[in-house]
Amino acid sequence: MSDQNEKSTELNEILDLEAPRRKWPRRLIVILVLLAAGAGGLWYFRPANRGQAAVSFRTAQVTKGDLEVIVSATGTLEPVTQVDVGSEVSGTLLTVEADFNDSVKKGQILARLNTTKLEAQRDQAKAALAVAQAELQSAQAAAKESKVNLERLKKTFEKSGGRLPSRQDLDAAQATYDKALAQVNMAKATIVKSQASLKAYESDLDKAIIKSPIDGLILDRQVEPGQTVAASLSAPVLFTLAENLTNMKLSVSVDEADVGQVKEGQRATFVVDAYPAKKFPAQITQVRFAPQENDGVITYDCILEVDNSSLLLRPGMTATADIVTIEVKGAVLAPNSALRFSPALPEPTVQGADNKSDQGFISKIMPRPSRRQRPQKNNGDKTVNKESAKVWILEGDRPVPKPVTVGPSDGVNTQIISDDIQPGARVIIGQEGPGK
Repeated sequence: MSDQNEKSTELNEILDLEAPRRKWPRRLIVILVLLAAGAGGLWYFRPANRGQAAVSFRTAQVTKGDLEVIVSATGTLEPVTQVDVGSEVSGTLLTVEADFNDSVKKGQILARLNTTKLEAQRDQAKAALAVAQAELQSAQAAAKESKVNLERLKKTFEKSGGRLPSRQDLDAAQATYDKALAQVNMAKATIVKSQASLKAYESDLDKAIIKSPIDGLILDRQVEPGQTVAASLSAPVLFTLAENLTNMKLSVSVDEADVGQVKEGQRATFVVDAYPAKKFPAQITQVRFAPQENDGVITYDCILEVDNSSLLLRPGMTATADIVTIEVKGAVLAPNSALRFSPALPEPTVQGADNKSDQGFISKIMPRPSRRQRPQKNNGDKTVNKESAKVWILEGDRPVPKPVTVGPSDGVNTQIISDDIQPGARVIIGQEGPGK
């Protein structure tokens, strides 16, 4: 039993369970309380802008330059005048005397049809005309003979006092003369008809020789010698000619949302896939009213005049045009992000006497961090509210708003009209750190 007591005593000594608790000196407790109160006071009475020390802003410089508002559209290059040359008569092509890219003059022969059948038809028409002319001569002679006979009978009738010849013979002679005159008129009509037929066949012979209607360039040739041309239903296209490729037109489709900004006389530039690094100048000459619908999308055709003196451009090339709808020279420009920026800063801490009296001792020595303003969401809209537009600039470390009047925007920069914002000024476009 004594051994157990000795072991228990040793264990208590090791664990120090029965050791008397040492009392903290009262002076040490007071010092610790004062230190805690001092730390809380330093936190509570810290400068108002201390919470902003870690905040940094991204800025951009306001510049001066030219502003252009662009409307983009795509289309196809075309000759100003393009003519499809066909054949009005049927036949077999005897020769083809023009080829692709040939320069031709007005009236130059492009191809010839076999005219054997047409020549035979022309000869028949000539013969029919000759027959009609002979019939006219015969009818005129018969009319002359019947007229002489009628006049002789009338004189005899007058001299005989109406006794000779009889009235019946006199009427018969008159009828014979009238019939002869009708034959003359019929022969004359037959001649006119024969002449028209002859003229038609001669015209077909002329049309069998295909000629260029304009001065221009052969863009396309769709026939070969020996090919049969059938013009019974519609004139087949044999050649396609462009009058002058040094002046061309660009037809582009402008979306209905942008067509209100496009007007005649506006300048534009365009690029083609063949020369991606080169911009070609153009000018709007026509904005058409007729709508074009494609998969529910409404567009309007706009015609641009193109100078192709270098002959680099070719018909059918696809072009992407940038039409300058608004142009401002020497504008003061700020990035659109500066007009959309709104700082997210901590709310200022009000340290008036009334507020201090309302706070307890614990809240004074251990204040909560001040609430921070929630940053405004950017919806990505490029437009700017002109009535409430403003930019922010830095005065020291503090962002300050500056109301401005805005002009047109090209989607990247916006014209700024304000005496406070001049070229070279730096405006805030973003924020980093607390409140971001």
